[in-house]
Amino acid sequence: MAGQMIAPKKLCILRLSAIGDVCHAVAMVQAIQRQHPDCEITWVIGKVEAMLLSELPGVKFVVFDKKAGWQGYMALRKALAGQVFDVLLHMQVALRASIASSMIKAKTRIGFDRARAKEGQWLFTNSQIQPQAEPHVLDGFMGFAQQLGVSDTTPYWHMPISDEQQLWASEQLVSDKPIAIICPAASKAERNWLAQRYGEIAYHLHQQGFAVVLCGGPTELEQKLATIIQANCPEPLLNLVGKTSLVQLAACLKLAHLVIAPDTGPAHMAVTVGTPVIGLYAHSNPKRTGPYLYPQYVVSYYQQAIQAQYHQPVSKLPWGVRAKGDDLMENISVEQVKDKIRQLIADLYPELSNIP
Repeated sequence: MAGQMIAPKKLCILRLSAIGDVCHAVAMVQAIQRQHPDCEITWVIGKVEAMLLSELPGVKFVVFDKKAGWQGYMALRKALAGQVFDVLLHMQVALRASIASSMIKAKTRIGFDRARAKEGQWLFTNSQIQPQAEPHVLDGFMGFAQQLGVSDTTPYWHMPISDEQQLWASEQLVSDKPIAIICPAASKAERNWLAQRYGEIAYHLHQQGFAVVLCGGPTELEQKLATIIQANCPEPLLNLVGKTSLVQLAACLKLAHLVIAPDTGPAHMAVTVGTPVIGLYAHSNPKRTGPYLYPQYVVSYYQQAIQAQYHQPVSKLPWGVRAKGDDLMENISVEQVKDKIRQLIADLYPELSNIP
């Protein structure tokens, strides 16, 4: 089915993961809500992602536990029993998500255009969004909103952070200095920058007059990374790794003046709360998955890695192709990150440029 359709009264969104992607999806959902305030929205979402978004206004969440195997699909069918939606936005191409979509009854089932409907997603839909040339993930998602007649797809976010959570964050980050948060860990270890270099940057930020905070999840890898970063920084850092819920982390990110992170969920969480991000990229194309509002502060080795591995420029290869290798992040230097810190301060906080 081509072209736009009339606004649905009952809308179901299927986007299970990951944190960064659901942050992009929030902008799309809230664009739909602005144009169609009476639309009743149900969002089928992953378990971890629901922890961040469960209080999102005007959205009913149905949690799908992908680790529950076939029982997870049955639980989803039971949770939606008796409901028929006008439209399903099937926004995840993984086969697991397509099987989950078959538990959702909807008259119109919108998926990606044929070029992007991988893993047979097109078999589970009867309508597609318009093709797009080299979109950021967020722009790809906004294609679904456009299919519902949404005219203003400028991303705005109103994240569900309560006053209580914001107060908690402000109590943790009590400081008379501007705050820099380093979220050093990505979901895959190969995307992490070197801990020693994070330590050097933490010390540099301290010398620039910042209070420096480490944030992240409770995994052993992330705890160890934080310990090594502190060992490589002569000044004490506030270590909140493993000590925040996802919403508390979002509240902390909101208070920061800048965030440094690799290709990881908290980088996109920072964007949703209006905090500028210095993104460190080598494996994926930052034009596709980088911090949406802050592409000018990305430090990227991606293009060089692709050129070396495929012997072709990025422009000649399929959009979104990934570079492979465990040591690609080593090609990002401390000086490159310092340059971006300098640029960000000059652009956004010129008053801090005078700090010794």
